[in-house]
Amino acid sequence: MLREGQMSIVEVVQGFRFESAHYLPNVPDTHRCKNMHGHSYRVDVHITAPVDEYSGMVIDFFDVDDAFEPVMAALDHQVLNTVEGLENPTAENIAIWIFRKLSTIDGISKVVVHETEFSRAVYPG
Repeated sequence: MLREGQMSIVEVVQGFRFESAHYLPNVPDTHRCKNMHGHSYRVDVHITAPVDEYSGMVIDFFDVDDAFEPVMAALDHQVLNTVEGLENPTAENIAIWIFRKLSTIDGISKVVVHETEFSRAVYPG
């Protein structure tokens, strides 16, 4: 139980979806992901920080939306291999790339990239 005057640390998560194509250039020629294919990606951006006493929020979700806007513009309906820094666009590399692009968000603690319903990469920064 929190005592009066103690900060409450809360993790908030904002989710996003985008559609992109990619291929994995560094896998064997027999690997099915060597060929161009697409995914409906889901991204979860985790922010862990104290709750502001005045606003009652860790961060305004609209501020997360605004920060993610250039990321969305760079990735949605694109061939990820052509995005600078994503020449080998594995789920792991996409998670790292997004985290770095969002590093100006105070308290960003994790980015999760869901490549399919059952597979994801988690980058804890």
